[in-house]
Amino acid sequence: MEKLFRFTAYVMGLVVVAMLVQSITQTKMAKLREGQMLSSPDIVSIKTRERQLECLAMNIYREAGHENFEGKVAVAQVTMNRAAHPSFPKDVCAVVFQKSVVIDRVICQFSWYCDTAHKARPVNQSAYNESMAVAKKVLLEGFRLDVMKEALYYHANYVNPRWPLEKIGSIGNHIFYKGKKTNG
Repeated sequence: MEKLFRFTAYVMGLVVVAMLVQSITQTKMAKLREGQMLSSPDIVSIKTRERQLECLAMNIYREAGHENFEGKVAVAQVTMNRAAHPSFPKDVCAVVFQKSVVIDRVICQFSWYCDTAHKARPVNQSAYNESMAVAKKVLLEGFRLDVMKEALYYHANYVNPRWPLEKIGSIGNHIFYKGKKTNG
């Protein structure tokens, strides 16, 4: 009698688990059909992710292609920080290709994009491959440099735009800044 009771309880438990799994699966499938889950910001199509990787890799290549690993990561991280910041577009490619018009003059957020040569394929394939590897590490694996967590702006170390921004530091050939204006 005890074995029969255990067997019945076991079978009933299996039935309950099966019904629960079926219910959860049906609910998720219904949401997928309605497009609710596909519009989630966490779900990105393969095509979109590949395009983001290409945009990020090209930005790294054009801005820091001949720098060391940290220099490339810092440039990539500014791009990603901007995509996560409310003042910038949410898409990596939109951040890279962002333009502004100031007094009839087009200004690109990343200077290489305003250059007519931006449409040319990378000349140095090795540097581009390194840039793509860094893009994958930053975009897909979430690799970050702690010192760059608030960096939203940078410029080459041979120019001085006199930005009223708080300097974070220098990596490679760039000087990095926070997005908030400093007092004074």
